[in-house]
Amino acid sequence: MKITLILLSFVFSLESFAQNLMEERIWKISSRKKSIFLDSGVFHYNSILSGSSITGVRSSNVPDRGYERVVLDFASQTIPKVYGHISGKDKKISIDLFETSVATTQPVLKNSKFVKSIDFISVDGKNVTVEVNLKSKASFDVFYLENPGRLVLDIR
Repeated sequence: MKITLILLSFVFSLESFAQNLMEERIWKISSRKKSIFLDSGVFHYNSILSGSSITGVRSSNVPDRGYERVVLDFASQTIPKVYGHISGKDKKISIDLFETSVATTQPVLKNSKFVKSIDFISVDGKNVTVEVNLKSKASFDVFYLENPGRLVLDIR
């Protein structure tokens, strides 16, 4: 009986860690900057691209703009299929990139105002999860550029 109660409490506690998509704002990212900064939500982009790789990550911070720009560079002309989640509570943004790999040396971001670290996790050799850990709470505007493919995160 004790084992059953422990097992049931464990199962029900897992629900508290699950992502509730009914309460999240969900939007499709576009190729234009919208200047709408969000501190939570889910974003996606459905690409038919197969077989891209992340070649670099860079940032720029111009105080007059009021935000820092972080860019993920890709070897392809467009970006791969993207699914991302912004968690203001956890001070983190997680981005899943499908049919994508990371260059042999993982890109490193230096001297960022908002970003504490960026972790590249190769899930199964075909997909990569990028975790952007922040120094403090922030909001994001996410969009992409083509020729070459770039995923842009404006952070403020």
